[in-house]
This record gives sequence, structure tokens and C-alpha cells, in this order.
Amino acid sequence: MKKILNETELERYRRQLMLDGFTIEHQQRLKNSTALIAGIGGLGGTAAIYLAVAGIGKMIFVHSGKLTLSNMNRQILMRHDWIGKSRVIQAMKSIEDINPDVEVEIYDERITEENSDKLLGEVHIALSARPNFYERRVLNNACIRKDILMVEAAMNGMEGYIFNVIPKKTPCLNCLYPEDNPDWEELGFPVLGAVSGILGCLMAIEAIKLLTGYSKPLLSKMLVFNTIDMEFSKLNIRRDEDCQICGGIV
Repeated sequence: MKKILNETELERYRRQLMLDGFTIEHQQRLKNSTALIAGIGGLGGTAAIYLAVAGIGKMIFVHSGKLTLSNMNRQILMRHDWIGKSRVIQAMKSIEDINPDVEVEIYDERITEENSDKLLGEVHIALSARPNFYERRVLNNACIRKDILMVEAAMNGMEGYIFNVIPKKTPCLNCLYPEDNPDWEELGFPVLGAVSGILGCLMAIEAIKLLTGYSKPLLSKMLVFNTIDMEFSKLNIRRDEDCQICGGIV
């Protein structure tokens, strides 16, 4: 059933409706969209905030584990008095406080081959923000299999990258990274919170463009940046015709 914008929402989103070419129809498409956010830490949590204030209709948070003190330098949906408790519950509370018109569904678990189809059941786009290759690959493979859009982004220290996966059209994660990086362990890389925030904002922007049809998303291009010297570049990327995940899809 199509959800219709109410008067409160029209006022809430009034300033973005002033964007050149961004119409009520774009806003309506966003309200009728569902995004799965795989990881609501530094990247996914920031993306969730900006998808919420932009007016997405529903978000599904998937993130296992309890909040720790070391999470607090970057996970802006969290609160200090919530340390030791489930992160997805606090994330849902924060979004409800920010925009009560956004529906949030939560899963305190990891993404696996067994649960990926269930989690992606009603999803229009997935945001890949987990700090390990296994869950990223499971999500990538499931999105390719189910023809679901995906925004892939990752950071390490002062650097980051982002690209979009559109099944049958653009490279998937496996095309570009067919092998895991043995040096990238889940809790073994440095994180400056502001760098996570930059990347989370970019994820939200790309998701909004893909969901609404507004403006020009990254298509067969990867944005890479290094905030040490503020270098930003766009690289052309190509599908691997022999990719074991998407190479056989026409």
C-alpha cells in the first residue's frame, strides 16, 4: 500500500524540496522505500540518521552485540548511558526521537547465508557497512541473487571508498575484491569518527539518489578519498565477466 506524505512531513522536508529538480514525487518514492543497514556503527549509524531526516519510509538495522566504550568515538546513534546494552535497540530509539514518521525494524544478529533472504525480503536497497569481509560478501551475494541495489563503502584510518552495486549493470563486491585482505580484521583497524561520518553521509546521499531517481549516482565508478591531504578521486570500475557471483548474470 502506497504511503502518502502528510502535512507534517511536507513541512519537515520543505528545505530539500527546494533542491533544483527534487520534487514531491521524489520525496514520495523515498517514503515508500525500505533500506537494510548492515551495521549501525560509524558508517551505518551516520547513514541511518541522514536517511531518517530525509524521509525514508522504513529502515531495517542488522547489527549484533552490545555497546562498548570504544564504540563511542564514532557511533553517533549511541549514548554513554547505554554501554553494555544492545546497539540496535539504542539505534532504534535514537531514530524514533529524530523522526517518528520513520519505521525501524531491528535484528541483533550477524548477516549469514541462512538469514540473508529473510532480512532482504521487503528491501529496496542495502547499505553494506559491516567491519568484516564475511558479512559483506553474504550481503553482496544475496543482493545480486535477489536483484536488490546495494551501496558498498568501507574506511580504514583516514581513507575510504564507496561504490554502488546495481545487479546486471555494475561491478559487484566480488568483481573488485575476489579475495579477503588478511590484514583487515574486524577490530584491528584504526577509526577516526569524523572519517566514518563523511562516508556515512555519502552512503545516505547515494542511497537517496538510487531510491528516488534524483540526480546522478555513482555508476561503474568508485569514489576514493584520503583525508590526510584531502584528496578525492573517482575511478572507473568494470564488471568481471568471470566473476563467480555476478559474471553469469545477463
